[in-house]
Amino acid sequence: MHNKSYSNQRKTDSPIESSIENLSRAIFTVNRHAKTAPDPKFLYTLKRKALEKLITEGKATKKGLHFSRNPKNSRQQSDVLVLAGDYYFHLPPTKEDFIELPHLGELNDHYRNPKANMSLSVAKSLLQRYTNFQPTDGQKTHPKRQYQKPVFKKLGESYL
Repeated sequence: MHNKSYSNQRKTDSPIESSIENLSRAIFTVNRHAKTAPDPKFLYTLKRKALEKLITEGKATKKGLHFSRNPKNSRQQSDVLVLAGDYYFHLPPTKEDFIELPHLGELNDHYRNPKANMSLSVAKSLLQRYTNFQPTDGQKTHPKRQYQKPVFKKLGESYL
């Protein structure tokens, strides 16, 4: 057998660097997947913890408040706009945010975050390493179900 290494093989032994660009891409990826996840609580918590840590380290800044696009109970609500790297994110505001930050009004529909090509598993592992936040037993991903072949009955037979 040969021990030749190919350049297009994935490197699973070297973790991705925790730079601001990689962290912001990871947060963007986690946030995008959380919007369609059946149980998004862990992903949103991971996003919030990563952004809060970036803010405390001075690597991300709170820019202001935006009116929320989907307010709860049809009442007006605001979200904090956070800039991390080249990406903008929204977080729930604290009482201090209403005092300290300017209100920017409505969301700008013309701005879009740059595309991020990162898998969810890589993004989650990077953010979990950065925040030291691990899922509890209730939040662990479910193991894949064993495939069962479909059972076909003859016409007229009962499936029960």
